[in-house]
Amino acid sequence: MKIRTLGRHVREGVKNLGRNGWMTFASISAVTITLLILGVFLILAMNVNHLAQTVEKQVEIRVFLDTLATPENVKEVEQNIRAIPKVESVVFIPKAEGLKQLKESMGEKAYLFDGLEKENPLPDSYVVKTKLPQDTADVAGQIKKLEFVESVNYGQGTVEKLFAATSTIRNVGIAFIVGLGFTAMFLIANTIKLTIVARRREIEIMKLVGATNWFIRWPFFVEGLLMGLLGALIPIVLLTVSYYYLLDAVYGSMPAVQLFKLLPLFPLAYQVALILAAIGAFIGIWGSLVSVRRFLRI
Repeated sequence: MKIRTLGRHVREGVKNLGRNGWMTFASISAVTITLLILGVFLILAMNVNHLAQTVEKQVEIRVFLDTLATPENVKEVEQNIRAIPKVESVVFIPKAEGLKQLKESMGEKAYLFDGLEKENPLPDSYVVKTKLPQDTADVAGQIKKLEFVESVNYGQGTVEKLFAATSTIRNVGIAFIVGLGFTAMFLIANTIKLTIVARRREIEIMKLVGATNWFIRWPFFVEGLLMGLLGALIPIVLLTVSYYYLLDAVYGSMPAVQLFKLLPLFPLAYQVALILAAIGAFIGIWGSLVSVRRFLRI
């Protein structure tokens, strides 16, 4: 296609937005409202998934060694743990450090452990993290079989329930977003179709005077693309500004609120903007081309 011809199609597509003012407004409004709702639930789902990942990453394995283990035995255990393919990190906690952490966790009652420094009854230990949180139970089972390992603690029972809950949350969120996305597609596409149906006489006349199918399609292609992008622009701006003020309210006015650490504005805003713009553009083009096709068969 020549550049001049392409330029003509772009100009016609832009002009069509103004010529069909009310129908264009209706289509852009449908895109805006639908993508705004989709964007809200998309941000919610991304934050819930972030929360689930944060909770999962806090899962760790505590490996307590035999009190009779020599320094060589302790080193051997560490090497064997690191040799497990699913292990990401291994941190050694000597018993002196373990006692210090225990006293810190007791707060005001830390004095109960005073005097234990000389005859520390706590064993040396390791804190092990897996590459995937879901591999915690499997890795813990392998570590428990190692020589000089006295016990292994990873919250057995509770951890499995946690992973089941986070998996359910993710699956429900994905299903809801996909369902809402398809609903948005058909709602917006049907609205755009109405704008094309209202101009069927124009299409039929162009076809009768010898215009090719693609010569007719291109202005509608451009028009649908612009309607989709313009309809996505407003939700992107509204969601970005609203999320900025939400973060300011949560961490500015209430800095103590740390139970649910929200995702930062960036790159979240870029990700949501890209998704909404892509959906808007796709639906605009798809709705226009599908609607035009039925009137090209004369």
